[in-house]
Amino acid sequence: MEGYDTYMAQVAEVSLKNGEVIVHRVTVAADLGRMVNPDTVEAQIQGSIVFGMSSALMQEITLDKGRVQQTNYNNYPVVRMHEAPQIDIVLVPSTEKPGGIGEPATALVVPAIANAVAALTGKRVRKLPMTAQAIQQA
Repeated sequence: MEGYDTYMAQVAEVSLKNGEVIVHRVTVAADLGRMVNPDTVEAQIQGSIVFGMSSALMQEITLDKGRVQQTNYNNYPVVRMHEAPQIDIVLVPSTEKPGGIGEPATALVVPAIANAVAALTGKRVRKLPMTAQAIQQA
């Protein structure tokens, strides 16, 4: 994908345990132009992947009488450290102008996981979060 003058590709390796998606590894290749601090870029990509995985696998906003029911992290979960996959990052050296790195990894991890689930199960999940029930209904 391209976003904010950054070009990125992601591949996810997944399995199912009791019907639920387990993400084992996410491999990323990113060309974002000239980087001032590659360590910060890698940290941003890692955080963005974990944030996007939360939406893909566990987060859902529901309403009751017009009010959002998820008010804090006790009922709007995020991926925790022990649930985070191995993340392999390849940063492409470049002399082009710097691109953005905040959003591209978040936007790309959901389709990477969905593609891995489709390859594993033969089913295209079209509803988030990708729960066991969503996979079964696909």
